[in-house]
Amino acid sequence: MRTVKAYAAQDSKAPIAATTISRRDLKEHDVQVEILYCGICHSDIHTARNEWGGSTIYPVVPGHEIVGTVKAVGNGVKRFKVGETVGVGVMVDTCRTCNNCKSDYEQYCENGMTGTYNAQERDGSGMITMGGYSAEIVTDENYVLRVNETDNLAGVAPLLCAGITTYSPLKFADVKAGMKVAVVGLGGLGHMAVKFAVAFGAEVTVISTSESKVKEASKLGAHHFIYAKDAAAVKSVDSTFDVVLDAISADHDYTPYLNLLKLHGKLLVVGLPEHQPKVLPFSLIKNRRSIIGSGIGSIKETQEMLDFCHENKIFADVETISADKINEAYERMIKGDIKYRFVIDMSTL
Repeated sequence: MRTVKAYAAQDSKAPIAATTISRRDLKEHDVQVEILYCGICHSDIHTARNEWGGSTIYPVVPGHEIVGTVKAVGNGVKRFKVGETVGVGVMVDTCRTCNNCKSDYEQYCENGMTGTYNAQERDGSGMITMGGYSAEIVTDENYVLRVNETDNLAGVAPLLCAGITTYSPLKFADVKAGMKVAVVGLGGLGHMAVKFAVAFGAEVTVISTSESKVKEASKLGAHHFIYAKDAAAVKSVDSTFDVVLDAISADHDYTPYLNLLKLHGKLLVVGLPEHQPKVLPFSLIKNRRSIIGSGIGSIKETQEMLDFCHENKIFADVETISADKINEAYERMIKGDIKYRFVIDMSTL
């Protein structure tokens, strides 16, 4: 066991603060990663503040958008070498034996995936996983991603969650040239959805409650912008979209966005509202629309996404901060004061 520097919450009311944590010794197939950058996801806030129903195990070290350098490898590691740049995302283990795991859908492991933080290790040690707000992480090589990018690693980090969370459902919906896609909510998830949908060749519309984001949407590559509070403007595009990606994390009604879908249209849900959103059955029945949930992506698909981003120079738009600014970043995220993702420079530990 080794002791490394980290930032953790000690309870639901405590700020994120400097501490030390233990990392396991290398097993045969483990990769030891020196963390360079770690993105801040809204899930980090929910978990640190125990806002998801009593599930947080304290102390908790959040962070699952990790980019770093391989520092050491176990004797059985074949895929990675010391000095290579790698990523670690939302999961660090699964059962590996269920049908979903064997079919490259391990994010939907029938026995539950092991999260990068706030989960119990599967090796029987009783250790709790600790995330990327730390100097290092030790992870099985099967859950480590190769990062080919060298110029903008801070912009790569959020791809490990915000990127794959939007890439995967858009790929599942087979978004391509000639299709019309609406992205609802222009935040950390939404801005990545716009970039991917544009890169796939779709005609993209951003729908936002912030009228001031029209220029931002255009800058990201969106072709159109609709102010969500303008009922007439929203009504004018009823039954016109093939896909609507809903990235809103606040409580809201799904029905207005279902109404935007044409025949066989798909509402892709990636935001996580605190309470059950409303759905009007008549809006579902019309045009045989569907609501599809999606959670991150498999390791195979995440690697595909990272390679796609490298080839097409797609990065998250980030604001890099020092580790002592995490609590301030949390408050700014809650207020929506970020374009579009905070990333911690881990050299500031």
